[in-house]
Amino acid sequence: MANVERVTVTLPDNLLRDIDRLEKNRSKFVAEAVRRELDRRRRAELQRSLQNPHPESKELAEQGLDEWASGLPEEDVESLVDGSAGKEVRWVPGEGWVEGGE
Repeated sequence: MANVERVTVTLPDNLLRDIDRLEKNRSKFVAEAVRRELDRRRRAELQRSLQNPHPESKELAEQGLDEWASGLPEEDVESLVDGSAGKEVRWVPGEGWVEGGE
């Protein structure tokens, strides 16, 4: 179990009544709501980042790994880029990253 800390949060009484109607454990309810909000904000930040990539990242993506690696000294290519390493993965909505291609 994760370490927990006690905090004081002030909420309007009508909001507390609504929480109490749905959940007996206020702390659990608030923790889950905060976790969902943090996840939502992380996804929104990632989406903003993907829509507005750093110029160098965009240039590298357009260039492609092979072209980028061809500009490196041979000893760097051998130490930095190993085409036989790793596993092919793909993103599946609702599942996350899974092994294998399309």
